[in-house]
Amino acid sequence: MYWKRHSHDDIKRIVFNALNENSSYDSTNILGLPGTYLDRETFYDDAPFLDDAPFLSTLIANPNHIGCHTLTEQDHEDVFKGTQNIEIDLIRMCAEEIFGGNSQGQDGYVASGGTEANIQALWIYRNYFMKEKNASVDDIAIVYSEDSHYSMPKGANLLNLASIVLSVEENTRKIKLDELSRKIKAAQINGIKHFIVVLNLSTTMFGSVDDISSITEYFVSEELSFKLHIDAAFGGFIYPFTNPENKFNFQNPHINSITIDGHKMLQSPYGTGIFLIRKGYMEYVCTNEAQYVPGKDYTLCGSRSGANAVAVWMILQIHGSEGWKLKMQLLNDKAERLCSKLDALNVFYFRNQHLNIIAIKSSFIPDALAKKYHLVSDSYEHTPKWYKIVIMPHVKQGTLDSFINELQTEINLKTQPCT
Repeated sequence: MYWKRHSHDDIKRIVFNALNENSSYDSTNILGLPGTYLDRETFYDDAPFLDDAPFLSTLIANPNHIGCHTLTEQDHEDVFKGTQNIEIDLIRMCAEEIFGGNSQGQDGYVASGGTEANIQALWIYRNYFMKEKNASVDDIAIVYSEDSHYSMPKGANLLNLASIVLSVEENTRKIKLDELSRKIKAAQINGIKHFIVVLNLSTTMFGSVDDISSITEYFVSEELSFKLHIDAAFGGFIYPFTNPENKFNFQNPHINSITIDGHKMLQSPYGTGIFLIRKGYMEYVCTNEAQYVPGKDYTLCGSRSGANAVAVWMILQIHGSEGWKLKMQLLNDKAERLCSKLDALNVFYFRNQHLNIIAIKSSFIPDALAKKYHLVSDSYEHTPKWYKIVIMPHVKQGTLDSFINELQTEINLKTQPCT
């Protein structure tokens, strides 16, 4: 896992060269595209600061990255080939440098977010089973835990697939393996033959990481037909950098696709989810009806902003792998420091040691304190069982100290004997 850090001047030069490689709406005879630069009355392109702002310049140039550009055998819209090449390099970095993929062994694209990327995976595997295994939708089910992101039931609804939702242990957030066996066997009795398994590299609420070894071992030992997708929307840009023993990567032969979100840990603009998948699978969602798109379309969203891909690429390049590793380790250290103070107060919480999410039992947190510090509840329809804190770059140590001091005061008030 290594990529070189680039200076701002290096990044500016590469991005502006890519924009020059794109065709310009101003200087090229473009008559057929249903797109143009951003509205000039609102986003004027002669602002002097744009000479030093490659992302904003790309945003104003408005390149459309419709399609999947890692499919090298396909034609692509050459009007935007410069910034498309930056997206190709971004997908390579994520798939190979962060997630251990083989050289040019993965496809992918910058999606609108983790929700789209997760549904893209479900869509691909549904079609794969239907085409390669002659399955009907009634033969396929999605398997995921109750802590998984809501994009799983949303995808199941959209794709008309059954869901097998696995319970987790209350305090450890581990999937109950006995229930896994029981529910899979019940599904088989009901006619399910193929399984789309989604495991979490950090759940949204708890930061829990599913036990990939035990779960894949079960599906392999039972000789079940399955494809494995990893939802690393939150953990993908931190866990591989804080856990040297990370098993969630393409070196694991069972992992077929991965979702990561740039707009979480990476601090990129919203709309920068990333979908990664092994070569040979994007073809199952080719929209052949997109005849007017060079290379056709393989994505759920269709048209998408090239500027978003440039933004993620720029962030990774300005830090380099060593700089990013340090940044994530510092956040993890701050989370560890908070947990040590919670331990001293005998407050019960859940945290994976490699992640920056701390979920605290609600019985320890007064509602007023949760509201004051904008803690997130596990439910806004029922009485919360947990509140979570996420140690992001904007979270100051002083704010954490103030929270702990107020929490200690509340605990002291509760434990004082009545007089």
